[in-house]
Amino acid sequence: METWYRVQNVDQVDTPALLVYPDRIVRNIDRALKFVDGRVDRLRPHIKTNKCQEVCQLMLERGISKFKCATIAEAELLGIAGAKDVLLAYQPVGPKIDRLLQLIEAFPDTHYACLVDNADSALQLSACGAEKGRPIAVYIDVNVGMGRTGASLAQIERLVLDIQLLDGIQLVGVHGYDGHIHDKDDKVREQQSQKAYSVLEMAYVMAQVSTTIPLTKVIGGSPSFPFHAERSDVECSPGTFVFWDFGYAENYAEQDFLVAAVLLTRVVSIVDHKHLCLDLGYKSVASESPQPRVKFLISGSVRSKCRVKNIWSLKSGTAPTLR
Repeated sequence: METWYRVQNVDQVDTPALLVYPDRIVRNIDRALKFVDGRVDRLRPHIKTNKCQEVCQLMLERGISKFKCATIAEAELLGIAGAKDVLLAYQPVGPKIDRLLQLIEAFPDTHYACLVDNADSALQLSACGAEKGRPIAVYIDVNVGMGRTGASLAQIERLVLDIQLLDGIQLVGVHGYDGHIHDKDDKVREQQSQKAYSVLEMAYVMAQVSTTIPLTKVIGGSPSFPFHAERSDVECSPGTFVFWDFGYAENYAEQDFLVAAVLLTRVVSIVDHKHLCLDLGYKSVASESPQPRVKFLISGSVRSKCRVKNIWSLKSGTAPTLR
């Protein structure tokens, strides 16, 4: 079994702890760049997985300057790191609009933008932008099939017209997140990715006819990344590729990224020969589909006291049970 994850001074590391492996991260970044033929302008990594300035710095050092993020805190981190272009993949409402404007003022060398998918939110963003004298750059969030957020194709034309009438915001692109695509069969994922892209492309055409400013298309996540990477006219926004995980490695082996992070945990108590109590809470481990996402590598001393194999998996909605 590979032992790349082993730590020499493990007895001095408090747990639970997140361990990251820079050499593997850099290899993953270079692998992602190969998918887009080295065109750094076509990569807009999502940092919601790593949330780490040092990791973002590794991407910046490889020439990547565009990023996507999920929260104001992540947007601030990217400003501190010196990112040139940041898309807040969120439609800010209430106080978050002011917080975004504060970031725009605090980091003038970073171009910030956010999403919008309805006229009411566009009006609020515009009012705040106009009051501050700082028009906010926006991407129309398009529902490409996930059904969580985003305007439908039937709503796009009207939304574009509403945005064009507002002085406090400026339309710069369209955005689609296809998080519903995660089939293990790469052929199925390719077909689903094409369907999602077709929706985004139609929205783009409707939006582009209303302005002389060239609009940008941003689409995708990690499972659909290789397929969108083949489209020369889009920015791809994978996120998990930086750290990867065992579940993705098994389900999307064709992407050939390496697991580059490990959660270190210690056994608090051995309940019986099939159950352990760890100092790593279940909520500390991502449990999104597909399952299982995580594998635990058991030390020899624990294995000798429990009837277990080298590897066991944590599945969603179940207590950690050894197998």
